[in-house]
Amino acid sequence: MSKQQLIHGIHAVDAALTKHPERVLRICMLDTRDDHRLQKIRTLARKQNIPVDYASKHELDRMARDVPHQGVVAFCEQAKTYSEADLEELLTNLTPPAFLLILDGVQDPHNLGACLRSADAAGVHAVIVPRDKAVGLTGTVSKVASGAAESIPLIQVTNLARTLRFLQEQGIWLFGAAEEAEKNLFAADLKGPVGIVLGAEGAGLRRLTREHCDELLKIPMHGIVSSLNVSVATGIFLFEVVRQRG
Repeated sequence: MSKQQLIHGIHAVDAALTKHPERVLRICMLDTRDDHRLQKIRTLARKQNIPVDYASKHELDRMARDVPHQGVVAFCEQAKTYSEADLEELLTNLTPPAFLLILDGVQDPHNLGACLRSADAAGVHAVIVPRDKAVGLTGTVSKVASGAAESIPLIQVTNLARTLRFLQEQGIWLFGAAEEAEKNLFAADLKGPVGIVLGAEGAGLRRLTREHCDELLKIPMHGIVSSLNVSVATGIFLFEVVRQRG
């Protein structure tokens, strides 16, 4: 039997039903709520012949382990995990310049979910993370990503430094985010094939990851705060790429 994953929240469940209905095994909804957003989910599920059950708020809270669920949870087959081999195939099939996000050891599921959401909005082709010492696709990640976890490949690699070297061999320029960098993000040329590399919460880029970046860039800061949350910094970097390419 394949492993199961619990997805909760209206946007995440809606995205799962729309993009990957074959993964959804059953839906469980709050028995005291019946607004148009839950009606849409119920209609989508029934069109795909997916069972819909009802439960009390207490039961849904228990299923979602007290994570906010907005009155709906979906029991799904485990999401497909992508590897280095998938990355090579993805790059081979790209026609526009590659646009990748590399996250070095992000462990907070809320931050990863927010990064996926920004990556999806910016048109990133894939998000790359290390397999170890980093969060993967969890129910919380899917909830925070608001559907983006179902649409953008999350590629887990066993050796991030080796993957960075491979990307450089494919002609992709790697820009790392570092607050002590000399060059301003807004002065960099990001119009070609790029990989935006950001580090974990607090620690930033690891030494080996930093050494594999072609260039380090900083976000200009004018207040008393010296650094930004990784998901906020991700959004700023990604949409500067979007601005330049636009």
